[in-house]
Amino acid sequence: MNQIQTTTLVIILLYMALTVFIGLMASRKERKKQSNSDFLMAGKSLGPLMLAGTLFAANTGGASTTGIASNVYLYGVSACWYVIAAGIGFVIVSFIAPYFRKAKANTVPEIVSKRYGKSAHIFTAFTSILALFMATGAQIIATASIINVVTGLDFNIAAIVTTVVVILYTMIGGFKSVAAANMMHVLFITVGMTIAMFIIVNNPAVGGFGALFERGKEVSSMVGNGLDLTSLTKIGIPTVLGYIAMYCMTFPTGQEIVQTYCSAKNGRAAKLGSVIAGLLSAACAVVPAIIGLVAYACIDGYATAGLQKNALAEATITFAPAIVAGVVLAAIVAATMSSASGNMIGTATMFTNDVFIPYIKKGERNEQQEIWISRIAMVVVGLVGLIVALTASNIINVMMGAFALRSAGPFAAFMCGLFYKNVTRRAGFISILAGTVVAAIWIYALHTPWGLSAMVPGGIVAFIVIFGMSWIERMNGVAPAPEIEFDDE
Repeated sequence: MNQIQTTTLVIILLYMALTVFIGLMASRKERKKQSNSDFLMAGKSLGPLMLAGTLFAANTGGASTTGIASNVYLYGVSACWYVIAAGIGFVIVSFIAPYFRKAKANTVPEIVSKRYGKSAHIFTAFTSILALFMATGAQIIATASIINVVTGLDFNIAAIVTTVVVILYTMIGGFKSVAAANMMHVLFITVGMTIAMFIIVNNPAVGGFGALFERGKEVSSMVGNGLDLTSLTKIGIPTVLGYIAMYCMTFPTGQEIVQTYCSAKNGRAAKLGSVIAGLLSAACAVVPAIIGLVAYACIDGYATAGLQKNALAEATITFAPAIVAGVVLAAIVAATMSSASGNMIGTATMFTNDVFIPYIKKGERNEQQEIWISRIAMVVVGLVGLIVALTASNIINVMMGAFALRSAGPFAAFMCGLFYKNVTRRAGFISILAGTVVAAIWIYALHTPWGLSAMVPGGIVAFIVIFGMSWIERMNGVAPAPEIEFDDE
């Protein structure tokens, strides 16, 4: 390794060690007296700033950093709409975020079960857990690719190292540790990467923003084949609308997000934290896209080789001083580790809350046993995520598939469960099945026509089914499902 690679690696390793240390310190005072709910839900004590940081860090993972930089090849700078759409999604979902906190539940399947019963509960838990396995794999891909570029270490070995570190840091203290470490992650992701972007762009070999965009146009013209590295619109309106719809559907049904809302100290904190997270996401979206543009436009022969999954890391190593490169790549590690840990916490919560306690222990409670079961679940999701990482490569494709499978079906039932008093139990379950099947066909049989997220057709079908079937059943004398009781604050 050269000096830049060595310095960068040292910074990344120190950052990983600091993350584990913060997790240990944050959980130290609580470990002896905490319940499993405290372990997984941070005692439902998060204020708006910590909640916003946790939401932002949970959503800003490999797809939002290395994935955006890589996809500049496909969509130009307009690849950043993937993250801008997330910001819009957080703001829209803020209007219903307080209801998650008031629903007297800790998981999406638990909320679904309150109106639709056991079958809907089990199916939603299964698809949600499967989705988080896939999403964890995407974060491992991103982190391992960074280590691979920096050190030349084999990707598979880097993936194994990443998995071990994330499992340890998440298991130490549960959600309280994750939330505490996420505040450091947010600082690195936002401030660190933004400062580094300006330093990279103003490297003499890049020449500033004007020269960068001119070079991007020249490379696009030279390579041809529809390449347009500087485009702000190439991604297309259908894809952007699909992204927004995806986030508006996946945030209310994604366990790692809903769990954060449920961990707020009150409904107001949940709403304000969601708005702050949205504004922060939208503001930072362009940073990885610009760094990706530097890679494709300014590294000789880079664009001619096609889509590159290490574009962000290559640009950073090539055009940033050693310390700055270390900060940028540590920021990516921060993003991926925070998302992976959120996925592990979410999976552990669903398995313990929606499988172990009701169906294995038949409702019998043992707090210390549940904490250990939660930790075992974290190890399992990390190992399954590792398998996903070793067998897949495109981060955004993996994430889009995960989002669609967990949200296309449950979204209609989830929203109607909260706000529509006339929904029937059977209609809710059938709509979950129908939306999930349509989404799977859209992705794996039709290969995502027009670039439109599978959650759009899946969600439309699910809404048609739940409203239509509820109306038919009510006309035949079937009573609506019992309404969810909310806490007053």
